[in-house]
Amino acid sequence: MRIEHVAIWTKDLDMMKSFYEKFFNGIVNKKYVNEKKQFHSYFLTFESGARLELMQKPELAELETADYYGITHFAFSVGSEEKVNELTDRLKKEGFQVLDGPRTTGDGYYESVVLDPEMNRLEITI
Repeated sequence: MRIEHVAIWTKDLDMMKSFYEKFFNGIVNKKYVNEKKQFHSYFLTFESGARLELMQKPELAELETADYYGITHFAFSVGSEEKVNELTDRLKKEGFQVLDGPRTTGDGYYESVVLDPEMNRLEITI
């Protein structure tokens, strides 16, 4: 069994799509629009075959973000410590907040934790 995709609600669909295209090489499908439900989404597919669905509904755009139970982060494996360092530095230089790392964790992972444009936690790891 494998996870088919992870989905997140977003306030700015096109900005988030561009972020995951630019920094994580996501390949974007055609925008899906359901006018009746006022629902818009993109799927991004990554080199490994993993997919991310970015979703938007106008009534959700005004909700406040906060830490809550449920998914707390998702991780991108970039292949080496050097690539973790490079991507973390690149994101930091472009103004994205680095919460932690790069570092080796107590359980042996080499990683950094960065916030995407809408404050979702991304783990960048080997």
